Amino acid sequence: MKEQKATNVTWHSHKVERDERESLLKQKGVVIWITGLSGSGKSTIANEVANKLHRMGKVSYVLDGDNIRHGLNKDLGFSPEDRNENIRRISEVACLFADAGIITFTAFISPYKKYRNFCRELAGTKRFIEVYARASLDTCEERDPKGLYKKAREGIIKDFTGINAPYEEPENPELIVDTDKETVEESADKVIKKLQEFGCI
Repeated sequence: MKEQKATNVTWHSHKVERDERESLLKQKGVVIWITGLSGSGKSTIANEVANKLHRMGKVSYVLDGDNIRHGLNKDLGFSPEDRNENIRRISEVACLFADAGIITFTAFISPYKKYRNFCRELAGTKRFIEVYARASLDTCEERDPKGLYKKAREGIIKDFTGINAPYEEPENPELIVDTDKETVEESADKVIKKLQEFGCI
């Protein structure tokens, strides 16, 4: 990970602590890290769960891979180095959101275990839920909602995960949702149940 470059900086403590923010919100801040191939349903599930939580009176936010690349990470491409920096930045942001007491979803392919584990270590094991949105490559290619697999097969897109760049499957995720077998509703309900088990809601 990146080394500290800035000097003469001091960490400032907050007058309002995390447990006080969580008490106000009546929930526990957590990072729900949804990983999987392009087209596996990461964003769809994250948004469905966020909608369910909203109806329950809970505060959540979805940090979506494409949306983040329109702003915070618009200077990054898809080389291994840029992918790693993409995940490092979003890990820091997600953990800040969780510290604010917000139930925070990330929907990123995040193909490398090392960098998913960076966020786990940053958040702490009781504040991090890895969700593997599992779907076969065939299923994801059939869906191909953005036409990316087709472009990757034609050589238009380089370094595309699952085609000409690797994806390292999670070894011990807190939850697996089989999105080529389950409905969106079923997958979302499994995430809600996991949040309950973690005492977040």
